[in-house]
Amino acid sequence: MGPTFGIKGGPAMYGADGVSWAPAAARQVEAWQAEGWGSLPVLVARTPLSLTADPQAKGAPTGWQLPVREVRLAAGAGYVYALCGSVSTMPGLPSHPAAHDIDVDPATGQVLNLR
Repeated sequence: MGPTFGIKGGPAMYGADGVSWAPAAARQVEAWQAEGWGSLPVLVARTPLSLTADPQAKGAPTGWQLPVREVRLAAGAGYVYALCGSVSTMPGLPSHPAAHDIDVDPATGQVLNLR
């Protein structure tokens, strides 16, 4: 079964029977609840191609489980987000983006430092 942690009625609204928690995600959520983070809103990251976490499931399927494989706490922003299925998040930028080094040689017009 696993914890609810704010993902209570949402899955049913989309036709799901419930939430399927990966063991590590369930442990993390239970620890956060014990630390007092249990009242934060929960965002669900899933494929944009379907109401489910399965991009092949079209229309409005029913009777499926929302597979939460990982949860992340954004304490400063004040929310938790659940990663479902094979969805991935975008990486952050480095402290010095490569775009800062791109330049044009005025003598030749050649673009420099493209990688």
